[in-house]
Amino acid sequence: MSRVIAFCFLLLAAVLGFLYIDSRPAWAPFTVSAVAVVEEEQAQSSPVKKSSPVNKLTIAHPQSDWLPDTGAASVHAASLISLKDGAIRAFWFAGSREGASDVVINSAIYDSKSGAWSAPTVVMDRLTAEKGLSRYIAKLGNPVPSRSADGRLQLFFVTVSIGGWAGSSISTISSDDEGATWSRPHRLITSPLTNLSTLVKSPAIQFADGRLGLPAYHEWIGRFGEFLRIESDQVIDKRRMSSGRSAIQPIVFTDGTEQAAAYFRQARSGSAPKQIPVSETHNAGQTWQTIGDLEIANPNSAIAALTLSNGMRLLVLNNLEAGRHRLVLLMADPSDKAKQWQVVQVLEDDEALPDEQRREFSYPYLITGDGSDAHLVYTWDRKKIRHMHFGSAWLAQLQSQLKDQKKEGEQ
Repeated sequence: MSRVIAFCFLLLAAVLGFLYIDSRPAWAPFTVSAVAVVEEEQAQSSPVKKSSPVNKLTIAHPQSDWLPDTGAASVHAASLISLKDGAIRAFWFAGSREGASDVVINSAIYDSKSGAWSAPTVVMDRLTAEKGLSRYIAKLGNPVPSRSADGRLQLFFVTVSIGGWAGSSISTISSDDEGATWSRPHRLITSPLTNLSTLVKSPAIQFADGRLGLPAYHEWIGRFGEFLRIESDQVIDKRRMSSGRSAIQPIVFTDGTEQAAAYFRQARSGSAPKQIPVSETHNAGQTWQTIGDLEIANPNSAIAALTLSNGMRLLVLNNLEAGRHRLVLLMADPSDKAKQWQVVQVLEDDEALPDEQRREFSYPYLITGDGSDAHLVYTWDRKKIRHMHFGSAWLAQLQSQLKDQKKEGEQ
């Protein structure tokens, strides 16, 4: 009996030690641009504002193509990262269906000069993950690339050993050659006990000390967001970003060295508002407070976010309360202190079709290549991944028209 008591005491001490945050490395500020620092000084008390009426601006459509076909029946959860030579590398998973044992994580490179994609390669499959992690792996999903402080390419992805996505954990691999070859996978330890039900979907945030802030989320017992502080392939701290069962897949806008706002995919039931929950931090992610909703419809579907070098912000989402048959691009101009969002381009819309003919457009992911443009990928009916490039001139024209509309509205 004494041994059992001692074991329980040691286990409790280990848990308390894991949760005792004061002894962990001090939190560094976010790495932000000079524009963001100016925005921080001008920030209002709350970033949540009622969205403006929908306005579709009539400008030529941006460039559009498809990620390479792998022959898989189902594809999903694409992501992007800029490479050192200016190219763009994409990741996505493909197989007979989501969650199937034959799902693999693919990658391909987009040459911005030629506008062409390379042939796809397999970055990770179930058996490779199983061998590298020394544990049974039932399925893979949600690849999210980042770049570590030493310049290596790092890929986070979801692995499941038992059950559905609620039984997930996050694994990572790294590359010294921009994704040509990859290291052995390593499982992130986010909990000292079960280490289950942690998933990733959104881009990481850089800290000034070189560490990463990785937005993550849970789907077992609760459905909430967490902010993982990562050094190399180790979780050195984590903080809750939301609570309850209604907010997952956070994306983060930094507003300066200490300020940031997290927008969530809502997962509410019943008659609760189908809008975008928002949390904010004033100490670089150490604590987060729920502050209400962004009054834009969200049908329990992922959103994508991006801040350009001039401070202009972009969102891509399904602005519906139910269904994923319409996808839109929204913009908030940095000169607008209220940061009101306006729809500036309808990317896909099957609203006019009967329900059974409507396709799914979902899981958008945004990055910038040079700070002034934007690359978008998203799932197209679970059969293809569409890639769109919004050029800097096109975005600048949109921003100019937004300013003109604002002036007209003030007259």
